[in-house]
Amino acid sequence: MLHNLLAKMDTLVGFEEASAHCDIPCKIYDPATAQIAALTVIRLVDLLEELKSAPADVNTMAKVSRLAKEKEAHGLIVKEEIRVIWGDYFKQPQIEKFPQIHELTHNIMLAASKAKQEINRDDAVKLLELVNQFAEIFWETKGVATFRAKCPYLPEEITVYPQLTPEA
Repeated sequence: MLHNLLAKMDTLVGFEEASAHCDIPCKIYDPATAQIAALTVIRLVDLLEELKSAPADVNTMAKVSRLAKEKEAHGLIVKEEIRVIWGDYFKQPQIEKFPQIHELTHNIMLAASKAKQEINRDDAVKLLELVNQFAEIFWETKGVATFRAKCPYLPEEITVYPQLTPEA
C-alpha cells in the first residue's frame, strides 16, 4: 500500500532517482578481494587444464561447466572490486601522484575479460600481475609499504601484501 502511494506521488512530483555503491560510504577499500579473485581465476584454469585428460563423459562436462562458470564469476569480481576502488577511492591527489592508474585500471578490465573468455593460464597470471601493480599503488597512496611473496595456497603465485606493523 505504501509502495503504491509513493509510486503515485512519484508520477506527480517526479522524484530524482538516487543510486550509489553503498548507502553509507564506509571508506573501507582493500585490493585483497580482487587479488584473491585473480588467484582463483588462475586456480580454476589449472583445474580446467587437469580435466583435459579426464574421460569425456557427462560428469566431466558438468565439472567443466561449473569451473568455467566460477572462473567467469571471479573475473567479474576482479573487475567490480578494481572499478569500485578506482572510482570511489582514487581522487585528485592520488591521481596526480599516480597518473598511470587510469590506464592500469583499463588494462585490468581488458585482462579480466580475456581471462574470462579463454582457458589460458598466461592470461590469468597477467591479470594477477596487473592487480598486484594496482595493489602496490593503492597501498603506497596510504603510506603502507608492500612486499611480494608466494601465496600460501594453490596456485602459489606471487602476490603483493601490505607490510603491516603490530600495535605496540
